[in-house]
Amino acid sequence: MEQMLKLLDDPEAPLLHRLFPPAYSKPADLERQDEYRRLMQEDLVERRRNDCQTVIDSIKEEHLDEERMMAWVAAINSMRLVLGTYLDVKEDDPPRQPESQEESAYLWLSFLLEESIDALSRNR
Repeated sequence: MEQMLKLLDDPEAPLLHRLFPPAYSKPADLERQDEYRRLMQEDLVERRRNDCQTVIDSIKEEHLDEERMMAWVAAINSMRLVLGTYLDVKEDDPPRQPESQEESAYLWLSFLLEESIDALSRNR
């Protein structure tokens, strides 16, 4: 999570593209995209920071309330998106055995995200 917090210092970094995708993708909407980033980026980055900090602050807790669990889900998903960008994972890539520590971490985060969402849905 500390590494994720450091990455958030530069929200324009290519690794964070999936974390902060463009709201407008057409070249004609470049001005609208710039305005969106100007208005929203600081808030989006701050939310991601808060989620990471919640994980750090609650890492030793035996039980998490729904609010903290939602922060964990968001932080895990953020890390997974960044790692997926680093690994150039595509949605339609077939599952495969990991060949690196990064690929293992990506699969573990995917599993952890799925389990966390399942736990949240059981408690509703």
